[in-house]
Amino acid sequence: MRQRFDDFLEFWRYLVQRFLTDRGAHSAAALTYTTLFAVVPMMTVTFAMLSAIPAFQGMSEEIQGFIFRNFVPSTGVTVQEYLRAFTAQARQLTWIGVGFLMVTALMMLLTIEKAFNTIWRVRQPRRGVSSFLLYWAILSLGPLLLGAGFAVSTYVTSLSLLSGPDALVGAKTALSFMPLVFSVAAFTLLYAAVPNARVPVRHALLGGLFTAVLFEAAKGLFSLYVSLFPGYQLIYGAFATVPLFLLWIYLSWLIVLFGAELVCNLSSSRQWRRRALPRLLVVLGILRVFLQRQQRGHPVRHADVQREGWPLPEDEWEEIIDFLEREKLVCRTSAGAWVLCRDLTHYSMAQLLRHSPWPLPRPEQLQAHLNEDWYQPLKEALQRLHEVQGELFGTSLSEWLHAPGE
Repeated sequence: MRQRFDDFLEFWRYLVQRFLTDRGAHSAAALTYTTLFAVVPMMTVTFAMLSAIPAFQGMSEEIQGFIFRNFVPSTGVTVQEYLRAFTAQARQLTWIGVGFLMVTALMMLLTIEKAFNTIWRVRQPRRGVSSFLLYWAILSLGPLLLGAGFAVSTYVTSLSLLSGPDALVGAKTALSFMPLVFSVAAFTLLYAAVPNARVPVRHALLGGLFTAVLFEAAKGLFSLYVSLFPGYQLIYGAFATVPLFLLWIYLSWLIVLFGAELVCNLSSSRQWRRRALPRLLVVLGILRVFLQRQQRGHPVRHADVQREGWPLPEDEWEEIIDFLEREKLVCRTSAGAWVLCRDLTHYSMAQLLRHSPWPLPRPEQLQAHLNEDWYQPLKEALQRLHEVQGELFGTSLSEWLHAPGE
């Protein structure tokens, strides 16, 4: 039980550290700025798509009210009126104006994808047709799915068994969880579709549930803060709604990006982080996998390395592959796998140590046993190297810096 608790704390410390390393707060600020300009174009595109289908006529206002009631704190009421007026004016634009709105909406989606690709350590983002098709699907199919889901939920809510005088016991309580269900579905789809990486559905679902619950808690705390500490009204007066709305958008993106970190790192092995093997040993283990699979005529993928006993996370795999590619030791195949592209008999251990961006492991960092044939000779060589370094450089800095004759 104690070990599990320690693993739990270690995982969340690692998650927070990753979030800070990926500059999550800066990405949230950039997305807040982009959202400020893109919210009206996104709403305009959504309402235009819904109004094009007779079955969804008149549903735009209901969806907008539902979103602001359940996903935005009480301070969003005034903002909702402004956005409704802006959207009504945007519908009167010419085709050129509509084109600019579309570009603004696409820029927001591009910023979201860049933030997610940073978290997932994506080396090759989507380009060209694939990127355009994804954004087009979000802008076109997204509103239709939203309208269909809202229509179904409206129909279910109207059933007498759920909302009438003869409603089943607990039915109204169940209906009160509908906003949470919508949030889980939206965040799950966001985490599964946007990153240019393979995301297991169960991880996206867990991340969507975590983000939705955290989002609801943040909404309640934010509303409580607004009601208990109204000092902002003394400073901003009638303009107070705007900074509060921007603050809420920023907090929302912080939650979304932290949920993305969770989804990305759910596949990381806690056992791997607990062992904390020096990076040099990992590189040698991966090269051994490359050499053995080359002898059998097989390429190497991340999953192959994991099956061979090196369950390193995706970002560490990418970091090591980048180093091996810079050293011209491996190259990518047309199928996206990796193969050795250099004869290792002409590449010495000294070259690997000299070019490695990671420090040499100290003797106390070395494992007592490791199931690799090369490990014991390497361990002995590193221990001898450490002893020789101690003999050569063991004198104090004062002696090294002392001028002759002084």
